[in-house]
Amino acid sequence: MSAQPKTFQELINGDTPVLVDFFATWCGPCKMMQPILEDTSRQLGDRIKIVKVDVDRNPLAASTFQVRGVPTLILFQKGKVLWRESGVVPAHQLVKVIESHLMVNA
Repeated sequence: MSAQPKTFQELINGDTPVLVDFFATWCGPCKMMQPILEDTSRQLGDRIKIVKVDVDRNPLAASTFQVRGVPTLILFQKGKVLWRESGVVPAHQLVKVIESHLMVNA
């Protein structure tokens, strides 16, 4: 049994792909992403981790990854950015993008 990752850096450096949703509580499109992320999580199960990062509470993380607008989604695996997109991404498109990276890195 492995311990839970302690930091954001440990999480994105892991073998399991991590989808990070950089969002803000005041952002309308960010609120639209919530059910999409839940649907994506249901479809992909434990093949991916989904993490939300509030840019107002974590400005350093947003700055580090050059997040200029919200929502911004970034897919990481083993510390590398595999994909990124700003704006609302429909669930079917998000699942397709993630699955394409799961196949490549399997």
